Amino acid sequence: QVQVVESGGGLVQAGGSLRLSCAASGSIFTINAMGWYRQAPEKQRELVATITNGGSTTYADSVKGRFTISRDNAKNTVYLQMNSLKTEDTAVYYCNCNGQRTLGPRKIPYDNWGQGTQVTVSS
Repeated sequence: QVQVVESGGGLVQAGGSLRLSCAASGSIFTINAMGWYRQAPEKQRELVATITNGGSTTYADSVKGRFTISRDNAKNTVYLQMNSLKTEDTAVYYCNCNGQRTLGPRKIPYDNWGQGTQVTVSS
């Protein structure tokens, strides 16, 4: 099994900053990519930012220039530095991790989500 655990959410005023962390653990053989998604009330889950094992990044247009995703491969951890936060950034932020894991002698794919962490930006 692969576990994905987020931390770092909270309440912040508009214009402020927060840093989210996400650690993957368990029977990991490889990690292809890790990423952050968010879901606001009554809205669909949307991509925020992703980063591949090689370091290639993707950002939603709404967060470009404000959010930075980074990764510590040795720790199987991904970070999301969020600056200049806006009220519309309020959502539950979910971490995703995908790759291959071990199952006995076999290697099988996985695509796991964390439980989510609440980010609330007040005006």
